[in-house]
Amino acid sequence: MAINFVPLDKEKHKDLKVAVNTSFSFAKGTHLAAASIREFAQLAATMPLVFIEDKNTQRHHVVTMLGMEQGQNLFLTGDSWKGPHVPMNILRYPFDVRPDGDKLGVFIDENSDLISEEGQPLFTEAGEASEFLDSRQKFLADLANSEMLTQRFVAKVVELDLLDPIQIRLTYQDGKQRNVTGMMSINEKKLLELPEEQVLELHKQGFLGAIYAVMMSVGQLNRLVELSNDTENPIRSMQLSAVKAEEAAPEAAPNA
Repeated sequence: MAINFVPLDKEKHKDLKVAVNTSFSFAKGTHLAAASIREFAQLAATMPLVFIEDKNTQRHHVVTMLGMEQGQNLFLTGDSWKGPHVPMNILRYPFDVRPDGDKLGVFIDENSDLISEEGQPLFTEAGEASEFLDSRQKFLADLANSEMLTQRFVAKVVELDLLDPIQIRLTYQDGKQRNVTGMMSINEKKLLELPEEQVLELHKQGFLGAIYAVMMSVGQLNRLVELSNDTENPIRSMQLSAVKAEEAAPEAAPNA
Protein backbone atom coordinates (compact mmCIF):
# COMPACT_ATOMS: atom_id res chain seq x y z
CA MET A 1 0.00 0.00 0.00
CA ALA A 2 1.34 3.46 -0.92
CA ILE A 3 2.63 5.75 1.81
CA ASN A 4 0.14 8.50 2.68
CA PHE A 5 1.52 11.10 5.09
CA VAL A 6 -1.12 13.51 6.37
CA PRO A 7 -1.06 16.13 9.13
CA LEU A 8 -1.80 14.58 12.53
CA ASP A 9 -5.22 15.83 13.63
CA LYS A 10 -6.64 15.28 17.11
CA GLU A 11 -10.19 15.08 15.75
CA LYS A 12 -9.57 12.93 12.69
CA HIS A 13 -7.09 10.67 14.48
CA LYS A 14 -8.59 10.68 17.98
CA ASP A 15 -9.05 6.89 17.99
CA LEU A 16 -5.81 6.04 16.21
CA LYS A 17 -3.35 3.63 17.86
CA VAL A 18 0.23 2.84 16.84
CA ALA A 19 1.91 -0.49 17.53
CA VAL A 20 5.11 -0.36 19.56
CA ASN A 21 7.39 -3.22 18.53
CA THR A 22 10.83 -3.95 17.13
CA SER A 23 9.62 -4.77 13.64
CA PHE A 24 11.27 -2.83 10.82
CA SER A 25 9.54 -4.60 7.94
CA PHE A 26 8.45 -1.20 6.56
CA ALA A 27 12.15 -0.46 5.81
CA LYS A 28 12.76 -3.67 3.86
CA GLY A 29 13.12 -1.83 0.55
CA THR A 30 15.06 1.12 1.95
CA HIS A 31 18.66 1.12 0.73
CA LEU A 32 19.39 4.72 1.77
CA ALA A 33 18.29 6.66 4.85
CA ALA A 34 18.79 10.34 5.58
CA ALA A 35 21.48 10.78 8.23
CA SER A 36 21.33 13.36 11.01
CA ILE A 37 24.55 15.00 12.19
CA ARG A 38 23.88 14.25 15.87
CA GLU A 39 24.01 10.52 15.13
CA PHE A 40 27.00 10.55 12.77
CA ALA A 41 29.32 9.02 15.40
CA GLN A 42 26.98 6.08 16.08
CA LEU A 43 26.16 5.56 12.41
CA ALA A 44 29.81 5.73 11.32
CA ALA A 45 30.63 2.76 13.55
CA THR A 46 28.06 0.60 11.77
CA MET A 47 27.31 1.79 8.23
CA PRO A 48 28.75 4.01 5.47
CA LEU A 49 27.82 7.69 5.25
CA VAL A 50 27.93 9.32 1.82
CA PHE A 51 26.70 12.47 0.11
CA ILE A 52 24.24 12.45 -2.78
CA GLU A 53 22.89 15.29 -4.91
CA ASP A 54 19.27 15.80 -5.83
CA LYS A 55 19.55 16.63 -9.53
CA ASN A 56 16.16 18.37 -9.49
CA THR A 57 16.98 20.82 -6.69
CA GLN A 58 20.81 20.62 -6.93
CA ARG A 59 20.85 20.21 -3.16
CA HIS A 60 23.21 17.80 -1.44
CA HIS A 61 22.23 15.41 1.35
CA VAL A 62 24.03 13.04 3.72
CA VAL A 63 22.64 9.53 3.69
CA THR A 64 23.62 6.22 5.21
CA MET A 65 23.91 3.21 2.93
CA LEU A 66 21.82 0.24 4.06
CA GLY A 67 22.41 -1.77 0.89
CA MET A 68 24.37 -1.80 -2.37
CA GLU A 69 21.32 -2.00 -4.61
CA GLN A 70 18.02 -0.15 -4.81
CA GLY A 71 15.32 -1.88 -2.81
CA GLN A 72 17.85 -3.79 -0.70
CA ASN A 73 18.28 -3.31 3.06
CA LEU A 74 21.09 -5.60 4.21
CA PHE A 75 20.51 -4.65 7.85
CA LEU A 76 17.22 -6.50 7.97
CA THR A 77 16.79 -10.20 8.64
CA GLY A 78 13.07 -10.73 8.46
CA ASP A 79 11.77 -7.86 10.60
CA SER A 80 14.82 -7.63 12.91
CA TRP A 81 17.56 -5.02 12.63
CA LYS A 82 21.16 -6.28 12.45
CA GLY A 83 23.24 -3.61 14.15
CA PRO A 84 23.53 -1.51 17.31
CA HIS A 85 22.12 1.70 15.82
CA VAL A 86 19.02 2.36 13.75
CA PRO A 87 18.97 5.71 11.87
CA MET A 88 16.65 8.27 13.42
CA ASN A 89 14.85 8.65 10.10
CA ILE A 90 13.93 4.96 10.31
CA LEU A 91 12.97 5.14 13.99
CA ARG A 92 10.60 8.08 13.45
CA TYR A 93 8.21 6.08 11.26
CA PRO A 94 5.17 6.16 10.96
CA PHE A 95 5.59 9.80 11.98
CA ASP A 96 7.41 12.63 10.24
CA VAL A 97 7.99 16.35 10.65
CA ARG A 98 7.12 18.34 7.53
CA PRO A 99 6.26 21.93 6.58
CA ASP A 100 2.63 22.64 7.44
CA GLY A 101 1.78 26.14 6.30
CA ASP A 102 4.35 28.55 7.76
CA LYS A 103 5.55 26.12 10.43
CA LEU A 104 6.60 22.52 10.93
CA GLY A 105 3.93 19.99 11.79
CA VAL A 106 3.70 16.34 12.81
CA PHE A 107 2.52 14.02 10.03
CA ILE A 108 1.52 10.36 10.12
CA ASP A 109 1.34 7.68 7.44
CA GLU A 110 -2.31 6.68 7.51
CA ASN A 111 -1.54 3.55 5.49
CA SER A 112 1.16 2.26 7.84
CA ASP A 113 0.95 -1.35 9.01
CA LEU A 114 1.99 -0.03 12.44
CA ILE A 115 -1.46 1.47 12.93
CA SER A 116 -3.13 -1.22 15.01
CA GLU A 117 -6.06 -1.68 17.36
CA GLU A 118 -3.62 -3.21 19.85
CA GLY A 119 -1.26 -0.22 19.74
CA GLN A 120 -0.66 2.84 21.91
CA PRO A 121 -3.32 5.57 21.71
CA LEU A 122 -2.22 8.91 20.32
CA PHE A 123 -4.75 11.00 22.23
CA THR A 124 -6.47 10.87 25.59
CA GLU A 125 -10.24 10.92 25.93
CA ALA A 126 -9.91 14.66 26.62
CA GLY A 127 -8.25 15.14 23.22
CA GLU A 128 -4.78 15.81 24.62
CA ALA A 129 -1.60 14.15 23.37
CA SER A 130 -1.03 10.82 25.10
CA GLU A 131 2.19 10.05 26.94
CA PHE A 132 3.24 7.94 23.94
CA LEU A 133 2.56 10.73 21.43
CA ASP A 134 4.26 13.28 23.66
CA SER A 135 7.47 11.21 23.67
CA ARG A 136 7.30 10.80 19.89
CA GLN A 137 6.81 14.54 19.42
CA LYS A 138 9.90 15.24 21.53
CA PHE A 139 11.88 12.75 19.42
CA LEU A 140 10.63 14.41 16.23
CA ALA A 141 11.58 17.85 17.57
CA ASP A 142 15.12 16.60 18.29
CA LEU A 143 15.29 15.13 14.80
CA ALA A 144 14.06 18.35 13.18
CA ASN A 145 16.64 20.44 15.07
CA SER A 146 19.40 18.01 14.12
CA GLU A 147 18.34 18.06 10.47
CA MET A 148 18.55 21.86 10.39
CA LEU A 149 22.11 21.62 11.71
CA THR A 150 22.82 18.87 9.17
CA GLN A 151 21.70 21.19 6.36
CA ARG A 152 24.12 23.87 7.58
CA PHE A 153 26.89 21.25 7.75
CA VAL A 154 26.24 20.06 4.20
CA ALA A 155 26.11 23.65 2.90
CA LYS A 156 29.52 24.37 4.47
CA VAL A 157 31.10 21.21 3.04
CA VAL A 158 29.79 22.11 -0.43
CA GLU A 159 30.89 25.73 -0.04
CA LEU A 160 34.45 24.59 0.77
CA ASP A 161 34.42 22.21 -2.23
CA LEU A 162 35.41 19.22 -0.11
CA LEU A 163 33.38 16.62 -2.02
CA ASP A 164 34.57 14.25 -4.73
CA PRO A 165 32.54 11.58 -6.56
CA ILE A 166 33.28 7.98 -5.60
CA GLN A 167 32.35 4.66 -7.14
CA ILE A 168 32.18 1.12 -5.83
CA ARG A 169 33.11 -1.76 -8.11
CA LEU A 170 31.36 -4.95 -7.04
CA THR A 171 31.95 -8.52 -8.06
CA TYR A 172 29.28 -10.99 -7.02
CA GLN A 173 29.56 -14.69 -6.27
CA ASP A 174 28.04 -15.57 -9.64
CA GLY A 175 30.68 -13.49 -11.44
CA LYS A 176 28.42 -10.55 -12.21
CA GLN A 177 30.07 -7.13 -11.90
CA ARG A 178 28.55 -3.69 -11.48
CA ASN A 179 29.49 -0.15 -10.55
CA VAL A 180 27.64 1.73 -7.83
CA THR A 181 27.97 5.46 -8.50
CA GLY A 182 26.13 8.71 -7.83
CA MET A 183 27.77 9.19 -4.43
CA MET A 184 30.34 11.61 -3.03
CA SER A 185 32.65 11.66 -0.03
CA ILE A 186 35.11 14.02 1.66
CA ASN A 187 38.41 14.49 -0.15
CA GLU A 188 41.00 14.31 2.64
CA LYS A 189 43.63 16.15 0.59
CA LYS A 190 41.29 19.12 0.11
CA LEU A 191 40.51 19.09 3.83
CA LEU A 192 44.20 19.14 4.80
CA GLU A 193 44.84 22.01 2.40
CA LEU A 194 42.22 24.29 4.01
CA PRO A 195 43.57 27.49 5.60
CA GLU A 196 43.89 27.29 9.39
CA GLU A 197 41.14 29.85 9.95
CA GLN A 198 38.65 27.74 8.00
CA VAL A 199 39.62 24.59 9.93
CA LEU A 200 39.16 26.51 13.19
CA GLU A 201 35.74 27.69 12.02
CA LEU A 202 34.73 24.11 11.21
CA HIS A 203 35.88 23.05 14.67
CA LYS A 204 33.93 25.80 16.44
CA GLN A 205 30.78 24.93 14.48
CA GLY A 206 31.12 21.29 15.50
CA PHE A 207 31.58 20.25 11.87
CA LEU A 208 35.16 18.96 11.96
CA GLY A 209 34.26 15.87 13.98
CA ALA A 210 31.32 15.24 11.64
CA ILE A 211 33.65 15.41 8.63
CA TYR A 212 35.99 12.81 10.11
CA ALA A 213 33.04 10.60 11.06
CA VAL A 214 31.92 10.61 7.43
CA MET A 215 35.44 9.83 6.22
CA MET A 216 35.92 6.97 8.68
CA SER A 217 32.49 5.51 7.95
CA VAL A 218 33.52 4.55 4.41
CA GLY A 219 35.32 1.59 5.99
CA GLN A 220 31.89 0.22 6.88
CA LEU A 221 31.39 -0.70 3.22
CA ASN A 222 33.09 -3.92 4.28
CA ARG A 223 30.21 -4.42 6.70
CA LEU A 224 27.76 -4.34 3.77
CA VAL A 225 29.88 -6.91 1.94
CA GLU A 226 29.76 -9.11 5.05
CA LEU A 227 26.00 -8.71 5.39
CA SER A 228 25.54 -9.69 1.74
CA ASN A 229 26.60 -13.22 2.71
CA ASP A 230 23.02 -13.74 3.85
CA THR A 231 21.67 -13.00 0.36
CA GLU A 232 21.21 -15.34 -2.60
CA ASN A 233 24.14 -13.76 -4.45
CA PRO A 234 26.80 -12.51 -1.99
CA ILE A 235 29.39 -9.90 -2.90
CA ARG A 236 32.73 -11.62 -3.47
CA SER A 237 34.91 -8.51 -3.74
CA MET A 238 34.65 -4.72 -3.63
CA GLN A 239 36.85 -1.87 -4.85
CA LEU A 240 36.33 1.75 -3.85
CA SER A 241 37.80 4.54 -5.96
CA ALA A 242 37.48 8.25 -6.57
CA VAL A 243 36.25 9.30 -10.00
CA LYS A 244 36.51 12.50 -11.97
CA ALA A 245 33.32 14.56 -12.01
CA GLU A 246 32.91 14.13 -15.79
CA GLU A 247 33.09 10.35 -15.34
CA ALA A 248 30.55 10.24 -12.53
CA ALA A 249 27.42 9.69 -14.61
CA PRO A 250 25.55 7.10 -12.54
CA GLU A 251 25.23 3.53 -13.79
CA ALA A 252 23.45 2.43 -10.66
CA ALA A 253 23.16 5.58 -8.61
CA PRO A 254 21.53 5.33 -5.20
CA ASN A 255 18.26 7.22 -4.96
CA ALA A 256 16.95 8.49 -1.64
